[in-house]
Amino acid sequence: MAYQLVLKPRAEKDLADLPREAQRRVDACLLALATDPRPHRAEKLRDAGDLWRVWAGREYRVLYAIDDAGQTVTVARIRHRREAYR
Repeated sequence: MAYQLVLKPRAEKDLADLPREAQRRVDACLLALATDPRPHRAEKLRDAGDLWRVWAGREYRVLYAIDDAGQTVTVARIRHRREAYR
């Protein structure tokens, strides 16, 4: 069961601003989210409403929301780990 992947404009800019190697890791993570939006290391954020977080390598985090009814994963932000939860 594949989900449609939607990147918000801010997430697209975040992705474009990353170094090339980090972009490759994040791209692989995004493709995996389309297949399985709740992978083993994903975690629902407590104070962020319906947002989830998954690691994209050691340094970057992908923050996203899941709509099971609409079969979509909406990526809100792609941030460095020190900035992801501010």
